[in-house]
Amino acid sequence: MSKLLSVMALLLINLGAFSQNPMAMDAGRSGAAPQMNGHMYGKVIETLSGKGIDAASIQLVQNKFDTVSKKRKDVIIGGMITKANGEFSIENLPLFGQLKLKITAIGFKSYEQPVSFNIKMGSANNFDMSAMLNAVDKDLGNIKIEFDEKVLSTVTVNSSKSLFQLGIDRKVFNVEKDLVSTGGTAVDVMKNIPSISVDIDGNVTLRNNAPQIFIDGRPTTMELNQIPADAIESVEIITNPSAKFDASGGTAGILNVILKKNKKVGYNGSIRTNIDSRAKVGFGGDINLRQSKINLFSSLNINHGKSIGTGNTDRYNILDNPNTILYQDDNSTSNHNFGFGRAGFDYFVNNRNTISANVSLVRGKFNSESLSELLVDSLYNVKRSSYTERGSNSDGLFRRLGSQLSFKHNFPRPGRELTADATFNSRKNDNSNYIVTDFFNYPSNTLNNRFTQQQNGTGTGKSLVIQSDFVNPLTEKSKLEMGIRGSFNHSKSTNAFYIVSPTGQLTLQPSSQIDYESNDHVIAGYTTFTNQFKNFGYQLGLRVESSGNDATLIKTNEKFKNDFPVSFFPSVFLSYKMKNDQDLQLNFSRRIGRPNFFQLSPYTDSSDFLNLSKGNPGLKPEFTNSAEFSYQKVFESKDNILATVYFKNTNDLITRFQEKYISPVNGKEYVLNTYINANSSYVTGLEATMKNKITKIWELTSNLNLYTSKIKIDDPTQPKQDQFLSWYGKLNNTFKLPKNFTIQLSGEYQSKTILPPGGSGSRIGGGFMGMGFGSPTSAQGYVRPNYFVDAAFKYEFLKTKAASISLNINDIFRTRRTYVHSESLYFVQDVFRRRDPQVLRLNFNWRFGKFDPNLFKRKNLKGERENMNNMDMNQ
Repeated sequence: MSKLLSVMALLLINLGAFSQNPMAMDAGRSGAAPQMNGHMYGKVIETLSGKGIDAASIQLVQNKFDTVSKKRKDVIIGGMITKANGEFSIENLPLFGQLKLKITAIGFKSYEQPVSFNIKMGSANNFDMSAMLNAVDKDLGNIKIEFDEKVLSTVTVNSSKSLFQLGIDRKVFNVEKDLVSTGGTAVDVMKNIPSISVDIDGNVTLRNNAPQIFIDGRPTTMELNQIPADAIESVEIITNPSAKFDASGGTAGILNVILKKNKKVGYNGSIRTNIDSRAKVGFGGDINLRQSKINLFSSLNINHGKSIGTGNTDRYNILDNPNTILYQDDNSTSNHNFGFGRAGFDYFVNNRNTISANVSLVRGKFNSESLSELLVDSLYNVKRSSYTERGSNSDGLFRRLGSQLSFKHNFPRPGRELTADATFNSRKNDNSNYIVTDFFNYPSNTLNNRFTQQQNGTGTGKSLVIQSDFVNPLTEKSKLEMGIRGSFNHSKSTNAFYIVSPTGQLTLQPSSQIDYESNDHVIAGYTTFTNQFKNFGYQLGLRVESSGNDATLIKTNEKFKNDFPVSFFPSVFLSYKMKNDQDLQLNFSRRIGRPNFFQLSPYTDSSDFLNLSKGNPGLKPEFTNSAEFSYQKVFESKDNILATVYFKNTNDLITRFQEKYISPVNGKEYVLNTYINANSSYVTGLEATMKNKITKIWELTSNLNLYTSKIKIDDPTQPKQDQFLSWYGKLNNTFKLPKNFTIQLSGEYQSKTILPPGGSGSRIGGGFMGMGFGSPTSAQGYVRPNYFVDAAFKYEFLKTKAASISLNINDIFRTRRTYVHSESLYFVQDVFRRRDPQVLRLNFNWRFGKFDPNLFKRKNLKGERENMNNMDMNQ
């Protein structure tokens, strides 16, 4: 409107209206005439790289006659601080007269340039309205400024992120500050993140359900124990994603693992190594190089590890006739080696277009040995006992490939952007498990019989995700976002058991051979609208997905298929800013939980006859409605608290189920753990997360979660799950001591809780094969209370703290274990397991690189920003 009024004023002048019409002259005297205002905008960029410069000072100056001093002087008529991408936009400028543009930025040379609107007045007959509209809206284009090397040589910059950052829609955990996980894997990182629990097998749950894992915002085939902790920059926890995000994930949210990638001008990197108390070593390094329009980055990590587990099982077998009591002791050792490599580039085509690509490769192998000793007593009047030893030797090889190609375009209008990317992942596994079962005469313990088997398995998978997103700010307070996404997955596995003769000859057991192939796809589109009205904000979103999966048992040509032509996933987010830095948010979303490959695979894993498991290819997706109400308060000391009440209702919940199973090998009857769709379930809870600066040297992050859940299954033959209140708490203490010493102490307590409904079939953590003997079954039951404490010490040295040595130890008091009680129609069982207590790891890290001048702009420019804002208000 202001642009149109300015043109109208110019048109009146051009027509001579003010000189010929007395009413117009009177209007001009009274100030009612349209104001002649112009608009200038542009972008400030680095000369070498073309990257936008944040927090540069922009001033427009005009030389005017001062009636007081009777002299001409420069007067500032407009100004601002550039945005993060270097853009600026200044309105309400005079259309006539010469202006001077002044730009200053810390670390850069000052810049000045004369500018004007170049208004050309024509006659009434040849007046061009379109040209005039363009003239009062002037694009100054990309303005290049140079580094000031003299300034760079005299300035030192210190910046530091906190370990944990709270937001009302997500939480961000900065891995660089987590000393306890240094030298470990992503599983070790997850142990210290609020809202997240990790069992001793590395399975991760978010509010007692398995979340969806993303890497850099996209799905992945990598498992968390295959990602080095030192390669991770941060982890985002999104408990209730909006319609913008993939609807998959069901009853849990999203864990987005952000890998390290630097964009600093020049070069920088790090070299690191570690050794643990089991003499296992690790090496790693990363480097980043940015020159002109190219940013290159790469990292490499090699990890050697050893895991030791112990456990015992007490089981009352109702299925046996007569009933029996079983006592089992387990001991297992696993050695693993894997390498993780990543490389990529960013190409800054110009100041508004960027092309990026990266490739990640993981390759590793493991060897696991386990021994189970089983004593079975029959409940005859005269007790009869048997003793069995079961040994297993497993070898495995895994490969993972992840790649991404992306494009980003920034429009001249601030905040408007278009992105498009393609992500391709592939995986391959080869596993072999040699199992020897010795049957002894009891109590003489003389060998009676030996049965030897070999289990071979291979698996491959490929996935492709294509996605494009568009963000369009409508006003300063509102924006429209939309996007499309296509996901395509293909998986194939072959598994079989062989009987091994005394001479080593393998004989296939035909009934155990499973060749399984599956395909699934999801086509999706979404739209969200966000608006802010004073202190009230809202976001409305709708995601539409068409999905389906089909699978084939190749040997029998048996086919399975599920199609969901159209599914709708709405989301609503309401927020309100109160006084004294307080926020309220109410949100709702609908999501879907699709069964994964392991839950669908019809292959029967009989490597542990106490815990036979099999997938169900007939599973349907589960649908979840989630609601959260959150309150956040930020105190003057920068301490803050975030409290959330949440509720989730799930229909067709994927849950564990047990049935009788007759072994094709020996004809005996066993209990088989599988999956079914239950009728429904609900989870409700209260979570509070706090960040407190207790003293100058002590920072505390605490998390408390209280929850209860209920599963409904309309099957009278299945035992009902008791409902009770559960809770867990986490404390993370960081002490910054003098002389560059830092101590981190973290602990967790988990009360009695029901077993997660999806069981371990989610394979989120990806525990190594052969370590699962004595695992909790899929019966109804609960996990007994558990707690542990980890600690780490760090010393930084050399100039600018470029090097550091740290020592971390897990489970200081040997209290971390899994102790599960479970019941079914077929048995009552208690399982106790412990793995890897009190392991020490010594780490060394050295950072190197050329100084990044862009860091200067991250200094506190609050005063300068306030001066600019005050100047704008006084126009």
